[in-house]
Amino acid sequence: MNDGTKGQRGTGRRIIVIGGGAAGMMAAVYAAKAGGQVLLLEKNEKTGKKIYITGKGRCNLTNACEPEDFYQNIISNRKFLYSAFSQMDNQDVVSFFETAGLKLKKERGERIFPVSDHSSDVIAALNRQMEKCMVKVRLHAAVKELFACKDEDGGEKIAGVKLENGEKLLADAVIVATGGKSYEATGSTGDGYRFAVRMGHKVTETCPALVPFTIEEEWCKRLQGLSLKNVSIVLQKEKKKLYEGFGEMLFTHFGVSGPLILSASSYYAKKCGQSRAKLSIDLKPALSKEQLDRRILRDFEENKNKQFGNALGRLLPAKLVPVIVELSGIMPEKKVNEVTKKERSNLVELLKGLNMTVTGTRGFAEAIITQGGVSVKEINPSTMESKLVKGLYFAGEVLDVDGVTGGFNLQVAWSTGALAGRSAANEA
Repeated sequence: MNDGTKGQRGTGRRIIVIGGGAAGMMAAVYAAKAGGQVLLLEKNEKTGKKIYITGKGRCNLTNACEPEDFYQNIISNRKFLYSAFSQMDNQDVVSFFETAGLKLKKERGERIFPVSDHSSDVIAALNRQMEKCMVKVRLHAAVKELFACKDEDGGEKIAGVKLENGEKLLADAVIVATGGKSYEATGSTGDGYRFAVRMGHKVTETCPALVPFTIEEEWCKRLQGLSLKNVSIVLQKEKKKLYEGFGEMLFTHFGVSGPLILSASSYYAKKCGQSRAKLSIDLKPALSKEQLDRRILRDFEENKNKQFGNALGRLLPAKLVPVIVELSGIMPEKKVNEVTKKERSNLVELLKGLNMTVTGTRGFAEAIITQGGVSVKEINPSTMESKLVKGLYFAGEVLDVDGVTGGFNLQVAWSTGALAGRSAANEA
């Protein structure tokens, strides 16, 4: 039986990491740094396939916010992360990558990116660190199942993994960092959930998160390609507010997307499943209704002889004007000096609350992350070790932990990965 560690220099515990994504590579590095003999198994032809496409290929690898703000941006089980984040916080992540030779920069919203704007440089830095730490990497190595044995106390302890080709690899510890179910082309096909269940773990209901919305109203599709910056939105379900935020969004051929919508979608997924909800956009959040009314009056006075349909060009993007004109109920050929106070009031209400109906999301195929996963109630937050099977660890998106956009989910991967790796190598 091959133990999978031939040619490694480490003399400590034999550690197998399943998954060559963010959490898996970080776990491998920290396990090796702590003296473990580390073998990373990746079923793809290369590591980091999902990292490569994050942030539109730029990789928003963390967020430079204060710790209390970090936790506020975690949606599911934020308290579970206290120990992991305290041992590797966002500043530690920045130091890790800069030490690995990757130059970083901070952008709007405290988001951290590589200076090169190339996610491939993030992957290269991780691969360099694994090579430096003598981590052995096996590609095209799909794991079929885990296997365990009885420890001296009669409990379960991990013994190793069996590959799809039938090969068995022995290990003192196994770290499952297989990701969720989003972006299946990157290898995230829910394998980790299957492994967890076979080992007796509970997996909470999974659903797509950080995912675009589908919208019922036909006029929405006419705005395809229009990006709105500095708008605010409110997402409601039967008058209950689910999310409120400020930022950037995008109209698409099926509905809406963009950072603001993706963050809202995680709250939608948790509360609505795929049922309908109301999305309201404030197109002018910096102005009160009274201020906006005065602004419209000023524009009208400067264009007294113009038709209403041609008088909103300074207030709104050109593509949005005909839709707003239509929804306002004001005849487009009406002269602006004939627009009544009531009509103007309705226009203000429309601009401060452009309403649409969310009918669902684009599903796992377009979801950035998976909400739900291995129940954290059965994981030790101080080590990432299973409470059910000794020597079995979980890290990253496979866990029932998720956050909004802005680098928070990758920070979860780095923090839990580093803690799992260190703990697996140091376990007595």
